[in-house]
Order: sequence, then structure tokens, then C-alpha cells
Amino acid sequence: MPRAKRSIQSEVTIGGFHLIWNLHREQLMPSGDDWTGMAIHVKVAEGVRRELYLEYPVYYKEQRGVKFTEPPRPTILAAKVEAHIRQAMAAGYDPGSRGKPFVHELDELPS
Repeated sequence: MPRAKRSIQSEVTIGGFHLIWNLHREQLMPSGDDWTGMAIHVKVAEGVRRELYLEYPVYYKEQRGVKFTEPPRPTILAAKVEAHIRQAMAAGYDPGSRGKPFVHELDELPS
């Protein structure tokens, strides 16, 4: 039986926007060898605006042909998530705009 998703949420103000972020998806292996990394969902607190998904890489190790996630459930630091939101803004995410969600892929975990 799979473990329940952690309930992690925080608020931050960046560039005059009051943002709320939460854990959208834990790292998982849905089927076969297709690993999916952790994701964090960011939205503006008031009104309907463009959302942001921070996509994190998959970290795993292999022993005797079996892959294990490493670390299995990393600690999520609010300061790291805030820095990653700022990186997404520098890459073109505008919380005040409208449109489809902006997906920003990262090279490091938020821990």
C-alpha cells in the first residue's frame, strides 16, 4: 500500500505577489522504468492567474538491478523553494499574467 502524500504548504511574497506553494507530487515510479520526480505547485493567493509547477529531478540508486529512490522523501526547505520560484521568474514566469501553467524544470532538490 502506498504511503500518503505529505501535506506541505507555505506562503511567500516575491515581487509584490503573494504566492502559495504546496507539494503537488511525491517522487514515484508509476510503471516500468518511468520514474517521475517530485513537483511543487505555486499559485497566486488572490484571483485567477498563471500557475507554476516546479519539476524536480529523479534521484535514485541501483543495487543488484533494483532502483531505490535516494533520498526516499527529501526534506523540503521553504528557502530553497523560494529561490526556485525566483529562478522560474528569471526564466520567464510572470505570476500576474494569465495562460496555461508555467513548468520550470530544476537540477536540484528543494532540500
